[in-house]
Amino acid sequence: MLIVHIADITMFYAPASGGVRTYLDAKHRRLGLNPGVRHSLLIPGASASHANGIYQVPAPALPFGNGYRFPLRLAPWRNVLHDLQPDLIEVGDPYLTAWAALDARRQLDVPVIGFYHSDLPLLVGNRMGHWFTPNVEAYVSKLYGNFDRVLAPSQVMADKLRGLGIGNVHVQRLGVDLQTFHPDHRDPGLRAELGLADTTRLLVFAGRGSREKNLPVLLDCMKRLGKHYHLLLVGSHMPSNVPANVTIINHFCPATQVARLLASADALLHAGDQETFGLVILEAMASGIPVVAVAAGAFTEIVEPSYGRLCTPNDGQAMAAAVRELFEAGAPQLGQQARRHAEQHYAWDTVVGGLLEHYRAVLGHHEQPVRAHA
Repeated sequence: MLIVHIADITMFYAPASGGVRTYLDAKHRRLGLNPGVRHSLLIPGASASHANGIYQVPAPALPFGNGYRFPLRLAPWRNVLHDLQPDLIEVGDPYLTAWAALDARRQLDVPVIGFYHSDLPLLVGNRMGHWFTPNVEAYVSKLYGNFDRVLAPSQVMADKLRGLGIGNVHVQRLGVDLQTFHPDHRDPGLRAELGLADTTRLLVFAGRGSREKNLPVLLDCMKRLGKHYHLLLVGSHMPSNVPANVTIINHFCPATQVARLLASADALLHAGDQETFGLVILEAMASGIPVVAVAAGAFTEIVEPSYGRLCTPNDGQAMAAAVRELFEAGAPQLGQQARRHAEQHYAWDTVVGGLLEHYRAVLGHHEQPVRAHA
């Protein structure tokens, strides 16, 4: 049997990291069950090691970086790729590991795919000022123009890349673990644990409290909703000064804990207006709860009226109105619809099937155009 060897390489992999690690772990598990595929994952670590197809390449820790490590030397990454001799390389970040993969391509003569997980010009602009944007856009154009195929998690991201002159861009949605995130994980005792009445409408947000999540909008929304609604903020770097109807769990929580909290809430709130995809939206849907988010970024593509509501960005009053409308429409029924939609469209097996189509197309195993899975 012909075995295709796929290698993923990224620095976006840390003990408390988010969407990219979720994607890579899910992919590694499922490809490991495919007898025709060998999958290797190259990630930064304190020292060189490997186990179960995961190869750690030495890289220094980022100060205050929540466990992230930033590679500084290209050669160790290129050398591991050279030793592994993969048939195809997928790059998961736009930094040194990407250039190591392209360098290895020259030695190995294999295709390299770039997965554009983060909107780099927007991230840099938010943190350093938008006068850097033209230079960052030029960098992204140069780097991703070198790949044999570019994958984007949403149409809005694909359109941005095409706007930078990058061709051969394809939309490849991400997925959700339908077993980890499931309505059965609902805990009827959570409200009592939080000191809330059984009739309180419990809302939740899970994620990093970074600026682009727009948490002040959620807090303004809660002030307007009042005491019959309560918001649970889950994740690191959360604000300390919050209204009385907000509870904070101010640390990274493992997926099983997040799954319990999501399934035990009535709805997810998300005010982020710069999301390239928004995995927590899928996790909430899989947990059987509806979603209120802002009409911006990728959310306009994944939140539908049958299981959620979209509102004007950066407007706490509009979000509060959307929350009330959601409950008037029947949050439990919308939550059931959300679960069904996640099952039909966002199972990881479906996502990995779509990835394999991209890989076959790039490797030249068939001539048919690749369909982007939604």
